[in-house]
Amino acid sequence: QVRLVESGGGLVQPGGSLRLSCTASGSGMNFNVYAMDWYRQAPGKQREWVAGTRTGGSTKYADSVKGRFTISKDDAKNTLYLQMNNLKDEDTAVYSCNAEIGFPGGSAYDYWGQGTQVTVTS
Repeated sequence: QVRLVESGGGLVQPGGSLRLSCTASGSGMNFNVYAMDWYRQAPGKQREWVAGTRTGGSTKYADSVKGRFTISKDDAKNTLYLQMNNLKDEDTAVYSCNAEIGFPGGSAYDYWGQGTQVTVTS
């Protein structure tokens, strides 16, 4: 079974930085990671899309994080990163990664990580 495991969340002051990681792994399984995205959900709010990367390296960002967050992916490690700079109070949320993963035979499925808490507070 494929799993997504996030890490890197924590407590940071406004203006600070954090780097989140999300690694796709699957006990010897043969799979390809197609799209990977970061989402976040703040208390009392709906989950929102933050940033995404696609096969070929294209990236997109939500307007609220453009210029402050950078998404990147290490294909060899099946790991997605989110470098978050100049963090603001409103960035406080649980951050989760999502991946579209394909398997031999053509099937593909969406997977979610368990989430990592990011808290921005002075």
